[in-house]
Amino acid sequence: MDPIKTPARLILVSSSPHIHCGSTVSAAMRDVLLALVPVILSAVWFFRLDAITVILACCLSAVFFEALCQKVMGCAITVKDGSALLTGLLLALCLPPGLSPVLAVFGSFCAIVIGKQVFGGLGNNIFNPAHIGRAILLASMPQQMTTWLPPVHSFIDNITNAVGSINSVTSATKAAHALNTAVNATTSATKAGIDGVSSATPLAMLRMSESLWQKGQSAADQLPNLWQLVLGNIPGSLGETCVPAILLGGLFLIWRGHVDWRIPFYYLLTVFLITGIYGYFRGYSPLFPLYHLFGGGLMIGAFFMATDWVTSPLTKRGRIIYAIGLGILTALIRLRGGYVEGVCYSILIMNMLTPLIDRYIRNTPFGGRAQKNG
Repeated sequence: MDPIKTPARLILVSSSPHIHCGSTVSAAMRDVLLALVPVILSAVWFFRLDAITVILACCLSAVFFEALCQKVMGCAITVKDGSALLTGLLLALCLPPGLSPVLAVFGSFCAIVIGKQVFGGLGNNIFNPAHIGRAILLASMPQQMTTWLPPVHSFIDNITNAVGSINSVTSATKAAHALNTAVNATTSATKAGIDGVSSATPLAMLRMSESLWQKGQSAADQLPNLWQLVLGNIPGSLGETCVPAILLGGLFLIWRGHVDWRIPFYYLLTVFLITGIYGYFRGYSPLFPLYHLFGGGLMIGAFFMATDWVTSPLTKRGRIIYAIGLGILTALIRLRGGYVEGVCYSILIMNMLTPLIDRYIRNTPFGGRAQKNG
């Protein structure tokens, strides 16, 4: 074809070979949603109706806002591909249980409209949409976003302990008082429409423990049991508490080829090494890096947020640099910042640097190495 007469609408692509993996957007989104099923079940198990309310509010409103934006802009409505549903679900799993449904809907609006559709929709956003929604909510409503409800089972344990004290304590008055306190705590927690019973997250407890370690005192009573921390029987966001559920879904995505193992591996390793070295030189407990590894949103961020296909680098070396940058930023914010959690902001900052990484870290073109060695 004469290049002078070539229509301007033709797309110029690189030379062959072109390999298509056979996957579609709908199939990929379906796999990610399937990988999140264990996380959803664990959230519902630990937080019950509070979890269901937040998840439904975020998912339904995210689908609605995406369809509305595409309708207003005159674009094809693509909510059937599952991307909007996934954005709403990821946002919900980053929110505290008991959050008002109105705020959850507002977070979905920010995630879909500001974090995604403003940039042109799926594939064009430069930031992770779910974390955009969470960051805006945290900046706008910090009190509501940092009010954590303990899991339901912790209240059941309180009642069990109180009942046990009736059999062991000789004073019936003290036993009745203990049981009454536990029942009141459970009743108050179920009344999510009022305030809920707030509790400190493991990272907040860890920050308080640091001051005790610096004074040479023991902080064993300040920290939750490490086994409960791993299983998820702790206060926190809906999807960040149960580590086995997150690992199960993350490994499934790696097995399906949707996630590059380099990002979660180097991200977690970097945080573990930095916090371990920091804790060693400051004389903290040997468990200090493990609390940072299993506490907060690091696990779900490493497997489901940082690995977003659109906002993460294209090359293998670029992904390693990206993951190490995530780990450094997360550790710095947690260790030296005023905010005890740093996963959300670390991912958003590294999202901004992803185009720069792709610009300077490139793969060798097909046949380029042989020609160079020529």
